[in-house]
Amino acid sequence: MDIMGMALLDYQNGKYTEDIITYSSLDEQDIIPLPHFFRRFHEMPAIEQKALKLCRGTILDIGCGAGSHSLYLQEENFEVTALDNSKGAIETCRQRGIRNVHLENFYDFKGERFDTVLLLMNGLGLAEKLDRLDRFLSHIKTLINQNGQVIVDSSDIIYMFDEDEDGGRWLPDTKGYYGEVEFVMEYKGEKSDPFWWLYCDFNTLERAATANALNCELIIQGEHYDYLARLTPK
Repeated sequence: MDIMGMALLDYQNGKYTEDIITYSSLDEQDIIPLPHFFRRFHEMPAIEQKALKLCRGTILDIGCGAGSHSLYLQEENFEVTALDNSKGAIETCRQRGIRNVHLENFYDFKGERFDTVLLLMNGLGLAEKLDRLDRFLSHIKTLINQNGQVIVDSSDIIYMFDEDEDGGRWLPDTKGYYGEVEFVMEYKGEKSDPFWWLYCDFNTLERAATANALNCELIIQGEHYDYLARLTPK
């Protein structure tokens, strides 16, 4: 069930009547406003603006969604490839005028290398779980040129857990990393299958990058435990 693609195409084709609802393993229900995916550069948060300004050379936009980042870069005369495994998202990108789109799973996309790989809107979440981060970074390395870069953002969701008197946090009694969150999306009465999304604190990302022969540089921190990082080959 391509929930995201259905919603994006509806908005693109003037059929916007409701937003996406998300349910998470953190016992939270949230709303994702569809207009958020169609914002222009001046409407984007500072982290995304900074990320786009750091792009250079040929660019791969992984998990492109409605293509707002790719569209901006294309308008700035960059050669950009928009990649997503959502048929609806890719069709939305086509309708918005993005010239180079690719419908494929991230791990199946092979054979091309880029100067910049872009992973925005908590793009690190595509790794799904912490024990899959090494595999994720290993594949990322096959997509960048020798002097290439990966621009990625994520969030440390430690703030979502209760604080004790000593300033520590009460984490759930589970075997997994606290930043592993399971989601279900709902749109117009249809629900997605459950899927995992990884929110990774910077120190954990830095250790994983080092283990995969990547430099990890903190570029900017956001206002709410979010951050932008740059990975480059050692």
